[in-house]
Amino acid sequence: MSGLTNEQVVLAPVVSEKSYAGIAERRYTFKVHPEAHKTQIRQAVEQLFDVHVERINLVKVQAKPKRRGLFKGTRPGWKKAIVQVREGETIEIFEGAQV
Repeated sequence: MSGLTNEQVVLAPVVSEKSYAGIAERRYTFKVHPEAHKTQIRQAVEQLFDVHVERINLVKVQAKPKRRGLFKGTRPGWKKAIVQVREGETIEIFEGAQV
């Protein structure tokens, strides 16, 4: 699965109260490709946002069953990466928005 580009590895920032609380500790949360591993995520974040990554935690968000009336289905599962950057560095896409 080494054929992924940086834009395919990091899909989107995660917008939630919990993810914005982590910004104070230089932790940024991204939705990533389900088959991407830590090395690919590290390289993608460093190249896309011009920062140095200290650590990465990966979380596999499980699929949830949902129901609307008689119709049953599931929300798809996805992979989340919590990336901590070096002291003094920030990722700008998170700075302007407020939850």
